[in-house]
Amino acid sequence: MQSYKTLFSLIGAIAILSLSSQADDRADYIRSHYAKFEYQIPMRDGVKLFTAVYTPNDRSQKYPILICRTPYSVNSYGADKYMSAISPHQEFEKEGFIFVYQDVRGKFMSEGEYVEMRPHVSDKKTNQDVDESSDAYDSIEWLLNHIENHNGKAGIVGISYPGFYASCGAIDSHPALKAVSPQAPIADWFWDDFHLHGAFSLFPTFNFFRATGVKREKLGADWPKPVYDLNVTDYYQFFLDLGPLKNVNKNYFHGEIDFWNQAEKHPNYDEFWQSRNLLPHLKNIKTAVMVVGGWFDTEDLYGPLNTYRSIEEKNQGIFNVLVMGPWSHGGWSRMDGQSLSDADFGFKTANYYQENVDLTFFKHFLKDDKSDLQLPEALMFETGANRWRRFDAWPPKKTETKSLYLQEGGALSFETPKQSKETCDSYISDPNKPVPYSMKISFSNPAPRGAQEFYAEDQRFAARRPDVLVYQTPPLEQDLTIAGPIGARLFVSTSGTDSDWIIKLIDVHPLDAADLAGAQLLVRAQPFRGRFRDSYEFPKPFKPGEITKISFEMTDVCHTFQRGHRMMIQIQSSWFPFIDRNPQKYVPNIFQADESDFVAVTNKIYHSKAHPTHLEIKILQQ
Repeated sequence: MQSYKTLFSLIGAIAILSLSSQADDRADYIRSHYAKFEYQIPMRDGVKLFTAVYTPNDRSQKYPILICRTPYSVNSYGADKYMSAISPHQEFEKEGFIFVYQDVRGKFMSEGEYVEMRPHVSDKKTNQDVDESSDAYDSIEWLLNHIENHNGKAGIVGISYPGFYASCGAIDSHPALKAVSPQAPIADWFWDDFHLHGAFSLFPTFNFFRATGVKREKLGADWPKPVYDLNVTDYYQFFLDLGPLKNVNKNYFHGEIDFWNQAEKHPNYDEFWQSRNLLPHLKNIKTAVMVVGGWFDTEDLYGPLNTYRSIEEKNQGIFNVLVMGPWSHGGWSRMDGQSLSDADFGFKTANYYQENVDLTFFKHFLKDDKSDLQLPEALMFETGANRWRRFDAWPPKKTETKSLYLQEGGALSFETPKQSKETCDSYISDPNKPVPYSMKISFSNPAPRGAQEFYAEDQRFAARRPDVLVYQTPPLEQDLTIAGPIGARLFVSTSGTDSDWIIKLIDVHPLDAADLAGAQLLVRAQPFRGRFRDSYEFPKPFKPGEITKISFEMTDVCHTFQRGHRMMIQIQSSWFPFIDRNPQKYVPNIFQADESDFVAVTNKIYHSKAHPTHLEIKILQQ
């Protein structure tokens, strides 16, 4: 046994050394082929933004400007301090661009006040009316007038929060802006990151703000190491021991994280959150746009899908495409895309994207590359079948909407329930014993990378719990592909006055399958906080025992259930600690709930002719 341990340790050490060597080679290439300069670029209101510019030493041609605006620091301050990577992937650096990184206003070396998801100003009347769109415009204008050897064209790219800044930069496009790629962009922060249909994303939000939410003067030289460090070996137990949400400030943040304080004050979708919705403002876009996202993104899946839709609706005739792959948050830039958690996709999907899509898009629009771009309206990875699909619209035009109904005895079918008598299944939801979001024990600082992979995890651990209802079809007789959003139509009741409802659509592999025998792989899952069933702005309690309809849209999928597989739906009322615990006793603000408000309730799901709980899915017509 010791010899095997030694062998595996040696293999691991060799792999680490190989990766380290590749990183060193890339850093050496950048130093020898690029010159770095630092500037304070003035905005229209006089605020100066710190900007690092990397220009190719080769002057045999002129180069386009590729910009990334970030709240996470441009790193390596000092003209002689180089970033080890200055582009989405190394082929960009070999191709040659003028790479620009900028601290957004109020962050790190940039002047001004930082505002999380700064609201867009549609009607700018004076130079004091600034937002992220105007800052991007002013930065491009300055760069064109002060940077040498450019070809007069600019592009913007960014992942996650920088993806939001890329979207902003496309609004009222600067004439020189020719290509923008918002990747996993935040679009509306009530829906991205913070909440999923009103349910608070506890684990991701807590970890994000303990690393980034403190004031600039407290971040220090060790950033992004969290200011509020923890020694946690089990995040499920940590958050359970934490108790009510009010204890986050009491025990850890002590009121020092301003946006956490704001989130506490605004539990509903009020003007505070509505003003941070960028989607209505994605107008007057003249640049080409490529929106990128991952089907297994636990943070920003809403963002790319709805950014694409909004741009498509408001900017007729522009080049606007959508790319969705089998990736976690930003996985196309830091992983090969071969597998994720329990799912294997058959080949290195991220490598395909990097080699055939990402760089090709920017070369085409920024370098006048005359080769055929070959990008469809929607380039979507079809999970289950593990292949790329090309569509001329998203969702695809050739789909048929069908309803998948819950039946008695844990059955699931496309037939409407026929029984006239009221039928239902019930379970006890206890907030002191919540259903975990993952079977894996999460630990490490600041946040376990594995916590971003549970969207692709085998769900058998949950199906075996008494507080999780399970419904499944017989084995399918032929392949069935669904493409587009999913409509959840639930008929429920609770013995309490509030509850959450988590719906999971699952692909069940045959018991005799060569790989993943019997696995219940998650296809899509979404929580819904019941208080918001009529309005996200004006919540209301349930009447105990009253049958109530809940209707909401789950985010899109592109998935094939293969012949011999089963379709499964799981329903539960907790998903912890990815989602915070609902006390299940209605309180106006869950952030202010007391320990005594957390009560066990009996929840029921109905599946009769009068109250047919079902999912509406779009079946692709081959």
